[in-house]
Amino acid sequence: MRKSKISRKTKETQIAVSLAVDGTGKAEVNTGVGFFDHMLSHLARHGLMDIAITAKGDLHIDPHHTVEDVGICLGKALLEALGDAKGMTRFGHAVVPMDEALAEAAVDISGRPFLSFNADLPCGRVGEFDIELTEEFLRALSVNARMTVHIVLRY
Repeated sequence: MRKSKISRKTKETQIAVSLAVDGTGKAEVNTGVGFFDHMLSHLARHGLMDIAITAKGDLHIDPHHTVEDVGICLGKALLEALGDAKGMTRFGHAVVPMDEALAEAAVDISGRPFLSFNADLPCGRVGEFDIELTEEFLRALSVNARMTVHIVLRY
């Protein structure tokens, strides 16, 4: 199995990530940001990866450091778990309809970090999660996993 464990401690956060790429979709996530936990759990479930994440951060200020640092650690864990990526399909693409929304994602595990995020998201929050942190998380993930990611929110 392709697995990794990454931890990161800064003045603002303390993060631990355990990742099994060839998992069953099991998630144990506790970042202190409920909606973020929910979305990370969906990533595990639909990606058939086993993900365990614990994060303690300066949430009394805002969730920015926690969300970004989880993206950094998850990206590093993915890079480490994939190793040389031999035998993998390098490119992936999905179009996902969810009720009134249609989103598209294309990923290239290329070794070249890049994020194109084309989504006109409203300002505001879902629970404690600041919506604008979506792009920050995806940027931290793509840069640290060294993959090219294009996200388009059609509507």
